[in-house]
Amino acid sequence: MSRTARAGRDSAADGEGSELASRTEPGEAGEDGTGLMESSGEGPVRPLVAVRRGSLSAGTAQSPGMERRAAISGDTCGAQLLWMGETVVAPHTRSAAHHHGESETAIYVVAGHPVFSFVDAGEVRRLACEPGDYVYVPPFTPHREENPGDEPALVVLARSTQEAIVVNLPETALAAP
Repeated sequence: MSRTARAGRDSAADGEGSELASRTEPGEAGEDGTGLMESSGEGPVRPLVAVRRGSLSAGTAQSPGMERRAAISGDTCGAQLLWMGETVVAPHTRSAAHHHGESETAIYVVAGHPVFSFVDAGEVRRLACEPGDYVYVPPFTPHREENPGDEPALVVLARSTQEAIVVNLPETALAAP
């Protein structure tokens, strides 16, 4: 049985929200209006969703000195097991010390030259990064993003928890004992 797909938009009021990349036509799988497609044998298949750059949400956990925006989350597209977004750190600034609870975090540097500070074996360490670099942040590890450069630093984040967990800490959390 063949299936056809069409592109459509979620019902975002401004028309700039998430875009459904695949949805079934009436009379096919998902004819009940759920948008679910033919089963893969492990449950119903949900459509792909494209979250457009202009619709990223700043309504996520924040730390002073940086701005996080959610792209993939339960609120933006119905994600159930992960969170993804971006962070901008302005030139000549740094974030507050923080950690991401039980969440593992992967960071991809898009632009700028951010520095990630953390304490390792009683010593403050700094990872200087450039575009194209990846950084892994283990759960509960206090750290800080810094941007000593003259241009904004833009990074893409992926987390193993569905929503962004951010626990802001006192600056002494990044001081060597």
